[in-house]
Amino acid sequence: RGALPEPSLEFVAFCLVGGGAQILGTAFLVASFTHDNFAVGTAFSKTEAVQTALFGLLILGDTLTGTAFAGILVSFVGVITLSNPGRLSHLLKGNRALLLGVASGAGFAVAAVCYRAAALSLPEGDFMTRSGVTLTVTVTLQTVMMGAYLLIREPGEFGRVLKSWRTSIWVGLLGGLASACWFSAMTLVNAGLVRALGQVELHFPFAASIWFFGERVSSKEVLGAVLVITGLWLL
Repeated sequence: RGALPEPSLEFVAFCLVGGGAQILGTAFLVASFTHDNFAVGTAFSKTEAVQTALFGLLILGDTLTGTAFAGILVSFVGVITLSNPGRLSHLLKGNRALLLGVASGAGFAVAAVCYRAAALSLPEGDFMTRSGVTLTVTVTLQTVMMGAYLLIREPGEFGRVLKSWRTSIWVGLLGGLASACWFSAMTLVNAGLVRALGQVELHFPFAASIWFFGERVSSKEVLGAVLVITGLWLL
């Protein structure tokens, strides 16, 4: 046990920029769903792993081995294949959705790198302390930002949120636990690696569709799953 690290202005700035970038990334992702189809925005938002690696190099000087970068690229191709079982040309035709998807990935990438930068800027503490302080400050800033936005643009939303607390509380708890894991991992290692490894989440709904719902999958979807696994193995 020990005293919590004292945040600096640099730390708060990274948390503020990261929190804002995450909000924008989410907004761009939701906006992409209103154009073309769901697959386009989702697929290109997954460029976040590649973009995180690039932003990490530019902002923090975090480098990747050739094998790790190859793993990110292979897993990205797998994600594209899984997200769009149809023709690749269909993805490339979703002009506005494509741009919004890439913008979404950029927002999430900047957020991930800023969270790692914030945690590393703290003067002391183990990785759990650093990540915990970073998460707490970031969520507080995001709450203030979104709270102010709702008060100005949608003042009635607060009442509707309070009425649905029995359902939303579980989403919040699970989301908080996931965020704690994300922040801890990004405090320990290169954020690009963490975001790329996080793509393993795509296999859970894929497996559920087979085991629980008995749905048939195409050979292209199987290929996508194999590519993601191969990329993760390289990582």
